[in-house]
Amino acid sequence: MTARTRAVFIGKNAPTPASSGTTKLFGLTIAMSEQNTFISQLFSLEGKRVLLTGASSGLGRHFAPTLAKAGAHVILASRGVEKMREVADGIEAFGGSCEIVALDVRSRDAIRSCIENLESDGPIDVLVNNAGIAIVKSPQHLTDDDWDAVYETNLRGAWVLAQEIIKRRLADQRECSIVNIASVLGLRGIGHVAPYAAAKAGLINLGRDLSTDLAKNGVRVNAIAPGYIETEMNQEWLKTEGGERLRKKVPAKRFGVPADLDGALLYLASDASRYTNATVLTVDGGFVGAL
Repeated sequence: MTARTRAVFIGKNAPTPASSGTTKLFGLTIAMSEQNTFISQLFSLEGKRVLLTGASSGLGRHFAPTLAKAGAHVILASRGVEKMREVADGIEAFGGSCEIVALDVRSRDAIRSCIENLESDGPIDVLVNNAGIAIVKSPQHLTDDDWDAVYETNLRGAWVLAQEIIKRRLADQRECSIVNIASVLGLRGIGHVAPYAAAKAGLINLGRDLSTDLAKNGVRVNAIAPGYIETEMNQEWLKTEGGERLRKKVPAKRFGVPADLDGALLYLASDASRYTNATVLTVDGGFVGAL
């Protein structure tokens, strides 16, 4: 068996080396190129239009080229147009396909207008609800404005985007996938981020409820719950004593990096997950499971 195959076989069914670039399994000679093709096709987004919110920074800045490398035409959406241009330049440099749209997910009118314009060029096959903010304050110091800002960005905006796309996919009877980027803080509390934790928990359960209604129509709604992932937004804090104490609580004994989420993202966005619905993929180094 070649080193690139991870399956373990015992006895007469064990594969044997055939010739360079091939492996023999159950009496069949399989070219490694065929294995590679199978994997790439399984998670392929070729021909799919993917709308990614929060694309100018953080995880969105990483997700955009990941989706493009899988073959998607990626629609970068955010208020940070200049930062998105940098992301788009990187995608175009390796031959990927993308476009930029300015979008404030707090506005239903802006979302509706955006979706209408985008759909004039073709249906959106995948929505990645990634836009989000966090306000760190003790509960007694939170204001209504704090709560509303987080809720409108992290939960209400995701709902309105999903609703606008769902309406259209039900009308044209076309399947689609909605991937909500939640958080382990939607599964447990940590303190000082009550609006964020509540919104992420709401995002998880929004997907579960929508799935109950829409699975029969080929509309998949799932979530990824990242743990502590190092980005430019939090990397300085993660280096502090508080960050070090937190790292020690993670069974993997390290913080994640954005690339750790690629497998979950491509699985849920692609047809590989065609029978997966109402699911939360926790990618956290074992953090939640160890509590």
